[in-house]
Amino acid sequence: MKSNFSEIIKDDKAVLVDFHADWCGPCKTLAPILKDVKAELGDSVKIVKIDVDKNQELAGKYQVRGVPTMILFKNGQQLWRQSGVLQKAEIIEVINSKS
Repeated sequence: MKSNFSEIIKDDKAVLVDFHADWCGPCKTLAPILKDVKAELGDSVKIVKIDVDKNQELAGKYQVRGVPTMILFKNGQQLWRQSGVLQKAEIIEVINSKS
């Protein structure tokens, strides 16, 4: 994944990266919320899920200390980050205001 991660976040569309883990309860809560966000925003956002256990180097690079952590990128720039679960409306508001 990390080989093309830098390409993915260079997109001129908003790219929301969800750093998560299989063992993480809040991550399981966030997953359907992100599906709803994607359904509402469609092609205006790309949502990428990164398993921190399988991508420790990438998680380390972005200093992900807790999961879930969401980071919003556009054109390779980090625009926003937040740890924990947010509601759909909050996530959509962040994406719309930043991108």
